[in-house]
This record gives sequence, C-alpha cells and structure tokens, in this order.
Amino acid sequence: SVVVEARYSADWSSLDSRPLPSWFDEAKLGIFVHWGVFSVPGFGSEWFWWHWQGQQPPDPNCVSFMKQNYPPGFSYPEFAPQFHAQFFDPGQWADIFKASGAYVVLTSKHHEGFTTWGSPFSWNWNSVDTGPHKDLVGDLGEAVRNSLHYGLYNSLYEWFNPLYLIDKKNGFKTQEYVVKKLLPEMYNMVVYKPEVIWSDGDWEAPDTYWNSTAFLAWLYNDSPVKDTVVTNDRWGAGCACKHGGYYNCEDKYTPGQLPKHKWEKCTSVDTRSWGYRRNMRLNELMDLPTIIKDLVQTVALGGNYLLYVGPTADGTIPVVFEERLRGVGAWLQTNGEAIYASKPWRVQYENSTLPIFTSKDSSVYAVVTVKPPKSIVQLLAPKTSTDTKVTLLGNSKPLSWSPLLPSAGLTVLLPELPDTPGQAWTLKL
Repeated sequence: SVVVEARYSADWSSLDSRPLPSWFDEAKLGIFVHWGVFSVPGFGSEWFWWHWQGQQPPDPNCVSFMKQNYPPGFSYPEFAPQFHAQFFDPGQWADIFKASGAYVVLTSKHHEGFTTWGSPFSWNWNSVDTGPHKDLVGDLGEAVRNSLHYGLYNSLYEWFNPLYLIDKKNGFKTQEYVVKKLLPEMYNMVVYKPEVIWSDGDWEAPDTYWNSTAFLAWLYNDSPVKDTVVTNDRWGAGCACKHGGYYNCEDKYTPGQLPKHKWEKCTSVDTRSWGYRRNMRLNELMDLPTIIKDLVQTVALGGNYLLYVGPTADGTIPVVFEERLRGVGAWLQTNGEAIYASKPWRVQYENSTLPIFTSKDSSVYAVVTVKPPKSIVQLLAPKTSTDTKVTLLGNSKPLSWSPLLPSAGLTVLLPELPDTPGQAWTLKL
C-alpha cells in the first residue's frame, strides 16, 4: 500500500488542519533562551534599543543610562563587538537544559535584527561577522540535539531595518523587506532543522504582508523538518489565538478554563525582562515553588510551559537561573510521571490551592502545592472503587484511604512528606 502524504495549501483553513506532531504535547516543558546584542547593555530589557531610540518620547532611564556610561554619539550597533560570548560552552548549556527535563528554544533573531548565526542576509549584523565570531545557533544545536528537541525563535519585524521602514511607510503595500530579507533568511534558518519555529514581531502588518501562509505551506510540505516541526500563532496581525500551530495568544497567557486548542504559556524567571539584566534582584525573580505551581497549573489545563532565561553577553547562564532550572528538573525526576505525556482530567482544580489534577491512562494525579497542616488530604472529585490504589510519587508504598461521600471523594492518610525545594507533592490514584 502507498502512503500518500497530506499536502497543505497556502491558506489558513488548510494549514490549521495539520495535526500537531505528538512530541510537543508529550514534552510539556521548554526553556526559552533570549540572547543577543541586547545582552551587552543588559539594562531594562531586550527592548532596550527601542526604548532608548525608537519610542517617542524615549525612556528617560535608558537615556540617562547611556549618558552616564557611554561616550556621546555612541550607537547601538557599537554594542555588537562587545557581545563576546567568550565563556559560551554549549555542552554545559546542554547539560543544564537536559537536567531541567525540557526542550530548548533559542533566539535566532530578535527585533534588533541581529542574527545568532551567519545569515547571508544580515551582513555584518550577525554573530559570525562580529561579536562572538561564532555560529551560536549551530553550536548550541549540535550540543543539545542528541538528547533534546531544539527550536528557534525568530522576529518577523526589525525595528530599524531600512527596507522594513520603507514598506511600513507604504502602508505595507510593498514587500521589499519580506522578499529581499525576511523570507530568504527564514528559509536559510531552517537549514538548522529547528523542531519549533517560535514566530514573533508580527503585529504591525497582516499575514499577507509577511507571506506567512506560503512559508508555512513550504515548511509543512517540503522542508527538512516537515514531519516534526511545531509552530506558534504569531504570523500576522489578528492571527494570535486563531491561526498557526499551537496558540501563545499573549505573553504569560493564563486561560481561566480548559482551552479546546493546544496552547503554551511563555513566562520568565526574571519577572521584569526576558533578556539578561545586569541589575536584576532576587525579589524580582520567580522562586522555585512559584515556577512548579505555574508549570503544574499550565499542564493541568492542557498547556506547555516555556520558561525563559537570559544568558549574559559573556555566554554564561547566571547561576541563579541554572539553580531554578536544575530545581525544576529535580522535582520532575520524582513527579514527572504526572506531567510528561499527561492529559487534562475531567476536573483540573478543586479549589485555588488544593489539589491540581492531571491524568494518564487509568491513573489520576493530584498535585498538592501547599503542605497540609494535618497528615490527611481530602479529595472531592475522584470517584473510587474497591480497586483504587493511592501512592505518593517517589514512594511505592500504598497509602491508607477511606471514602469521603457515598458517590465520590476520598480521605488519604499521608506519610511524612519529604522536604522538597519545589514545595509540591503528587498523589497517584
């Protein structure tokens, strides 16, 4: 018998019908790495250039930061040679990501337009021609690909690209930037075989300007990653939460109830920036219990959780970020059975604190994110039978339980709960 592969046409109804490759929903957790020339000033956020010289009026904090620390007339591109990445050790990064139990998405190009590979369409504004003089996309890809799924973030627009500004001035009736810069560069980027293309910077123009549907049709039909690649929903103004692969909807998106479509929450350890900030403070970072609870709540509602960290211009991942990622991985070592490849259950939460439910096959998992004051937990939603067994993940010994109501619910007698930095424990029913 001959297997005829589906061909997708360059329109949303066809593209939206493509099933999401199964690895993505099973993986649940990703690490998002925001790295670029913006890591050099490391001030404010990765939007530094725009806040300093793009928006009107400019951000006074950015203006005074430049005035106090750099000579008059210093331009943003002059930061690029200081993006040394001299301590960048892709093997060490891969070890951290692997320990966290996640897939990886690296910025290949943010809104500043600087590419982290030697793009032939970004002359002298890429990591091979200037700065590190390294192919960062290729080097990290080589280090992580043996054991982890590897994706790339790409911004469609570039704040100050002259071709883009011409098109913008023409009300996006011309496509100089798309034809000469953006599309050839995106085809070139796919040579690295990214399994996620995380598109961004789409909101100023419709998808017809970006030629998004033609690119996606090629990606799904003929590209080297056609069977494995996953995309998001940022392909033009009005696409978010409507078209593409899985839905991001908005940064730090948190739906109130179970969505019908696969979605992802992207959020950052540093609550004030996605990129590295030299002046970040501990009280501005998410602590491990907060991250774990956010991860579990996202997975319970059928989402993936994409957690950002910002490396330094030297190429190191700040130790506090590494500690958070390894902490997530350590919690998953014990509790990952309730997360990886799980499905939303008929009830996701009983109330705001206790517990959060996920399911897999004939098991239901109840994740408790607050240590119960007594050594019992009452679960109202599960319907038990005489065959129901209850265990605590990380301990195979069956726990004593008794029915709570004639029709549903149970009271579980807890053992001494182990002290875990994640402050979350999982009951398996």
